Amino acid sequence: MIKSAEEIQRMSVAGALTAKVLEALDEVVRPGISTAEIDRFCERYIVDTLAAIPGSKGQYGYPFTVNTSVNEVVCHGWPSAQQFLRDGDIVNVDVTVIKDGYFGDSSKMYRVGAIDRKAQKLLDVTRECLYRAIRVVRPDATLGDIGHAIQSHAEANGYSVVREYCGHGIGRKMHEAPQVLHFGRAGAGARLKAGMTFTIEPMINQGGHAVKLHKDGWTVTTRDRRLSAQYEHTVLVTERGCRVLTLRDEEREALADLAG
Repeated sequence: MIKSAEEIQRMSVAGALTAKVLEALDEVVRPGISTAEIDRFCERYIVDTLAAIPGSKGQYGYPFTVNTSVNEVVCHGWPSAQQFLRDGDIVNVDVTVIKDGYFGDSSKMYRVGAIDRKAQKLLDVTRECLYRAIRVVRPDATLGDIGHAIQSHAEANGYSVVREYCGHGIGRKMHEAPQVLHFGRAGAGARLKAGMTFTIEPMINQGGHAVKLHKDGWTVTTRDRRLSAQYEHTVLVTERGCRVLTLRDEEREALADLAG
């Protein structure tokens, strides 16, 4: 689904606002806070500070503003007043923002206090998987190139890639075509075209890639209960390469070499 110049401008605004939410959380995520408090902070920030709309709330019946996925939770973790973050935890906060009818979608891993060396390596490699995938995005690259960049780096470091959940096109709807798998063969799949917008959001596990969907119909954990991590960005395919629409200030130097 190719976006017009006007649509790209609106998506750029929505993406920038989404990045601001995750930046604001740097001062919020800490030992002792509940995941429900994180959710309430994000909703107030989106509505009151950004004058925007929480994109996830009400989508498919989801009742919260963000997902908070702690430790072995792969994705779609429900915020809870009974779940308090502890020193050594890792947590993914996944946020979507609607502005002028268009979505931004991004997630980030947060360290809670001091985390151990193995958890830090998982976070580092997962972020590297995302960045390697972003760097292959350009016209005439394929969806398989994206998946291959992620899978090859994760597996080279002894990790596995979750198969059941993937990135997606995004625009006036949170989920549009195409599906963006995080594993695959280089050169396979549909070719990218300038004007496409989609998310890349690899979920990388310390152990095996098998996952378990819980009875609430949302929460997904690793089947072996080992740690999982995820980073996500919304990207635009440009004429020369790629632009990250949800780029945070902390990442500008790391991704400064991108074209577009």
